[in-house]
Amino acid sequence: MAYLLKTEPDSYSWADLARDRETVWDGVTNPQAVKFLRQLHKNERLVIYHTGSQRAAVGTATVVSVDAQDPKVPVVRIKVGKAVEAKSLDAIREEPLFKDSPLVRQGRLSVVPLTQAQYDWLIA
Repeated sequence: MAYLLKTEPDSYSWADLARDRETVWDGVTNPQAVKFLRQLHKNERLVIYHTGSQRAAVGTATVVSVDAQDPKVPVVRIKVGKAVEAKSLDAIREEPLFKDSPLVRQGRLSVVPLTQAQYDWLIA
């Protein structure tokens, strides 16, 4: 399994992650997104997606650790992967692989599960 993490690039971009090499992924408040964070495991593959005016998948990352002791939000540490050719939201919407994805059906969800085929398409 893989997941897509959304971020506002003005707050914390993929370039910031590339500079920092590792970070704690925080600021998630939506209960469904928090549920998905709790499902993450060490070495889980991630796609970083910029929201706002860019609206595109821009890079990869990997889960370093998940501490789910906090009853409200787990502490998820991620490390940078590689930059990918940006895949815009419009391109994602046009791709049949995503027709039932929460990425296009629940636009405000900040953590989205991905199938293997979706992950492969986003990083290709």
